[in-house]
Amino acid sequence: MIDEFSTYLRVSRRLSEATVELYTQEIKRYCAFVSHHNQDVTTLTFETVVSFLNERKVEGNLSSRTQAKIMSSLRSFHLFLIETTRREDNPLDMIDSVHISEQLPSTLHDQEIEKLLESIDTTDLLGIRDFAIFEMIYSCGLRVSELTSLEMKDINVTTKSVRVIGKGDKERQIPIGDYALEALKTYLEVARPKFVGPSSKEKTLFVGRRGKALNRASVWKRFKEYARKANVEAKVHTLRHTYATHLLRGGADLRSVQLLLGHSDIRTTQIYTHTETEELLQAFRTFHPDGESEKV
Repeated sequence: MIDEFSTYLRVSRRLSEATVELYTQEIKRYCAFVSHHNQDVTTLTFETVVSFLNERKVEGNLSSRTQAKIMSSLRSFHLFLIETTRREDNPLDMIDSVHISEQLPSTLHDQEIEKLLESIDTTDLLGIRDFAIFEMIYSCGLRVSELTSLEMKDINVTTKSVRVIGKGDKERQIPIGDYALEALKTYLEVARPKFVGPSSKEKTLFVGRRGKALNRASVWKRFKEYARKANVEAKVHTLRHTYATHLLRGGADLRSVQLLLGHSDIRTTQIYTHTETEELLQAFRTFHPDGESEKV
């Protein structure tokens, strides 16, 4: 049943591989809990679901965001049970969703972006590749999974754009900034041919020293090293947040930013307007004679 559920998430719901794995692992815990209490997922009541959620919360000291993800996995599982006629109701309908306190995404200032990129040794082939990678993520607002999935055919140097397949297999075209384009051209001309060799049929755009596709963990690891070297507090995804914030600051409308980021719901994009508001408030409090104290 769990294997069938994973296939359902992947094929019918078209969720990302990371989400499928997260949901599947949570449902394995859930089924083990239900079995331990001599119950069946096709007949249990919402009280059993509540007991499971309480146990998970206590044993893991979970944040509200993690609890919400668990709730989402359970809702998906019980919806799957309904759609496969294993049961007629969803016990999760009787449980309120977990409230997630809104956390504003962290962003970097222009000087921090420069420090980060300057920490990359572009006299080295791997450095040339990494410089292109992080220029692309920042210039195009890419998710790491989107970047590592890029193929050679997705890049159009003539139109200065990249074709991206995002969550739910949704396709979008994103302009590539001039700095990122130059970094990409250098990587394609100097570094990539050395990695893949003349007879390689590797289609992936960004590859490792042995000519094979990079995975997300490798990109995260390399970024962490550069951030530490530059003394910058950030994660790779911070570059995507910064991209969105800088677009809005430059005058882009919310709908355009939504399309560029590949958000299915504009409410997800709206959080960046809150970031802008916070920065304006901070500037007002700091520099205006009538500004509020931070403690007020």
